[in-house]
Amino acid sequence: MFRFFYFLLSISLFSYSQDSQNIESQIKSFYDHSLTSGKSYEWLEHLSNQIGGRLSGSLNAERAVQWSKEELESLGLDKVWLQPVMVPKWVRGNFEYASIESSTGNSINVSICALGGSVATPNRGIRAEVIEVKSFVELKKLGVDKIAGKIVFFNRPMDPTKINTFSSYSGAVNQRTEGAEEAIKLGAKAVLVRSMNLSNDDFPHTGSMYYGSVKLKDRIPAAAISTNGANLLSSMLKLDPKLKFFIKQNCQNYPDVLSYNVIGEIKGSEFPNKIILVGGHLDSWDLGDGSHDDGAGVVQSMEVLNQFKSLGVKPRHTLRVVLFMNEENGLRGGSKYANIANKKREDHLFALESDAGGFTPRGFSFDSSDSEFDKIKSWKKYFKPYLINEFTQGGGGADIGPLKSTGTILSGLRPDSQRYFDYHHSSQDTFDAINKRELEIGAASMSSLIYLVDIFGF
Repeated sequence: MFRFFYFLLSISLFSYSQDSQNIESQIKSFYDHSLTSGKSYEWLEHLSNQIGGRLSGSLNAERAVQWSKEELESLGLDKVWLQPVMVPKWVRGNFEYASIESSTGNSINVSICALGGSVATPNRGIRAEVIEVKSFVELKKLGVDKIAGKIVFFNRPMDPTKINTFSSYSGAVNQRTEGAEEAIKLGAKAVLVRSMNLSNDDFPHTGSMYYGSVKLKDRIPAAAISTNGANLLSSMLKLDPKLKFFIKQNCQNYPDVLSYNVIGEIKGSEFPNKIILVGGHLDSWDLGDGSHDDGAGVVQSMEVLNQFKSLGVKPRHTLRVVLFMNEENGLRGGSKYANIANKKREDHLFALESDAGGFTPRGFSFDSSDSEFDKIKSWKKYFKPYLINEFTQGGGGADIGPLKSTGTILSGLRPDSQRYFDYHHSSQDTFDAINKRELEIGAASMSSLIYLVDIFGF
């Protein structure tokens, strides 16, 4: 009897060893393929250099929709389609101008850019005194008497002591998104916001801002100032609190326009009605060409399905790539996708998003239950040879976030974050800031995780 049980145990261990070796071999093939035959870098070069910045509602955004649809069709997927979504249309117009005026006739030009969604200044610009604050609490304490008729300067830097720079970003970004709305309540004429950037440079970083329920006639211009410009303005205000600042911008908001999410899929062989999603957002800001945010995520997501097709890996579940429109200034694409998925009662098992740049991947984050995360952690061993085994619980991605209410497990690719905010939302976010090998390793890592989800399930 003992020999019989020992025999069964030996068979079981041998089978497990063989399965593990097969998985390791398949994962290695993803990395080998991505680094030698993958399309991600070639695709990103076209998206960035031939199309360029892809602000929602722009001609370039529509060119990107058509290009990505054609590329997905060329992979021989089972289905490729466009999902209509209405998106905001905001145009920057001529580039902005600003200067610090220390005395009549003496001025120093500083780099600014309008925040997405901002209204324009009057044609002659705005010239006013500046009030520097670090928080909304400080702003409210100053009150109407000290704020009315002035330009509010939000100068709270991202916290440099946080190693996870996304934590630094989340601790500072509300002054950009909500600063104008708060300043309007106290009669401010305009808002300046320190750029969301950990480096000291002359490149302003744009981003979305919102007026809340403020009526159109009461809205004020909002702009980001470069970190060097912010440091200079702050130091000059200490010497002369009465100095004037001049700002001119002629951006404009238009009615919503029609755009699309781009979707492609490979039907599952065993569970065609259970969907594993991978994606990124196709739109970008207009200052650079959006290579890191989020061209990298777009081409990495496309590459996952390309690898499954090229390597002959037949998924058990349906694999779907979604290139979302309008993450940057509205999240309309992600919301529309989830809304339609709910109406169709689609079953999304897992969703992975890449929206943190094309840098060296370190691991993944997971928005899941504790029991699901325990299962996921058992897969770390497969990523250890590639130094990509930092698995953390909490966080997925903005576009896939609306799927959370359906019970979908959410995940995000987590590259090294130290350089990301040097480029994020600025004119520095261009193709020459992309490292080919780092981009390709990220794509292979995503393919590997999707493969593990497909074979093990939940």
